[in-house]
Amino acid sequence: MEKRDFAFDKVNYILLAVGMAVVVLGFLLMSGSGSTETAYDPDIFSARRIKVAPLVCLAGFVSMIYAVVRRPKE
Repeated sequence: MEKRDFAFDKVNYILLAVGMAVVVLGFLLMSGSGSTETAYDPDIFSARRIKVAPLVCLAGFVSMIYAVVRRPKE
């Protein structure tokens, strides 16, 4: 059998999956009920929604970029 040369190896795919899961987690942290015209919900300005969740998403996107740029070991 001949060895195929792929751009990614197993570790790259694992890092991509972990990065995607972290991004999804960040979007889940951002979600929640919103304000309507008749009722104001102050939770839309919570630290979880405006500080923590965007940083979690950013970390996920950075890890996905690293997974794409990383070279497989030969």
